[in-house]
Amino acid sequence: MKYDFTTIMERKGKDAIAVDLIGKFPGFAPSKPKEGFDVLPMWVADMNFATAPSIQEAMIERIKHPAFGYFKLRDEYYDSIINWQKKQFGITSLTKENIGYQNGVLGGVISALNVLCSRGDNVLLHSPTYIGFTHALGDNGYNIVHTPLIKDEQGIWRMDFDDMERKIIKNKIHAAIFCSPHNPTGRVWERTELEKVMELYKKHNVYVISDEIWSDLILEGHKHIPLSSINEDAKMRTISMYAPSKTFNLAGLIGSYHVIFNEYLRDRVNKESSISHYNDCNVLSMYALIGAYNSVGSEWLKELLEVLNDNANYAYDFINSNFEGVSLSKPEGTYMIYIDVSGWCKVHNITLAELLKKGSDVGVGWQDGSRFKVPYTIRVNLALPKSEVIKAFHRLDKYVFNSK
Repeated sequence: MKYDFTTIMERKGKDAIAVDLIGKFPGFAPSKPKEGFDVLPMWVADMNFATAPSIQEAMIERIKHPAFGYFKLRDEYYDSIINWQKKQFGITSLTKENIGYQNGVLGGVISALNVLCSRGDNVLLHSPTYIGFTHALGDNGYNIVHTPLIKDEQGIWRMDFDDMERKIIKNKIHAAIFCSPHNPTGRVWERTELEKVMELYKKHNVYVISDEIWSDLILEGHKHIPLSSINEDAKMRTISMYAPSKTFNLAGLIGSYHVIFNEYLRDRVNKESSISHYNDCNVLSMYALIGAYNSVGSEWLKELLEVLNDNANYAYDFINSNFEGVSLSKPEGTYMIYIDVSGWCKVHNITLAELLKKGSDVGVGWQDGSRFKVPYTIRVNLALPKSEVIKAFHRLDKYVFNSK
């Protein structure tokens, strides 16, 4: 490979909560491992890989100029997004006017909800539900109505359209949040599913905020389809949220963007987002996106996906072969897996908290999945060098699931 995905990067003391918070925030971060075990950070949804070199190069080149005053987003910023969306997803109708800066996807979601709803309104979300949605909506006075994803005979998470429709009608739903690919399950939705969900939203005049922050991280055999591309009504009914942060490990730089084709909605979301007077891009974040969304970033991403595919296949096969009573769906997208440990915990008469502690004791810093509204689940980050992933699963095998 041209790019380095094998070096074990030292992140301690380098502004990474994935390692610096271990053992410091009970109930949020994993506990500190026992003596003799190093930390394997597999809970926070960021990557343990160096980012694409073109990103640092773009930022460093800008830093050479010793003034950092007020600025406006460059045309190159918008052109980078337009070209990236065209190359990645085949979107050809995107213009500068359709794009709006957001400090973060969650902030963009709230701005959009403030346009579509009134505080106290009910909003439809699928469960498992991303923790960020739970906190953001609750903190801003919105009520979440959960509609569960259901595993089919092949273990694939599917939407329950009947349940969705019942809850839309019963709870007078006017807005829904859609996660594509889905976090935490990693589900990459098929076109027929997207068509059906948009038919349902059209029927009941529900507007959709589509979180597509994971859309670049699609595993082999699957394809991301932007929700707004399904048909003309979907295009006018959808507010889409994107960012380079998951793809290129840039969360600490801050910077997301929305894509809105409906002029009426676009004007109002832009206005709502500006009210705080604090929804403005950092000049280096602008250059980071420009450095990411280019030919080097595309080449780097292609190699990253090979690594993530390999890690996901390894984890899936290892769990199915060695951890009786533990199940998971075949990974389709993102670099997180969502495992069901209910069978194992029941047989061994152990709580989820006790199981999480067993893993943390041997350095496997994994995440309590019940916070995503499904009991006895764990979310695990696989965006580490393969050697670290192997080490983690061998520890889980020896000291946790098959200990004697």
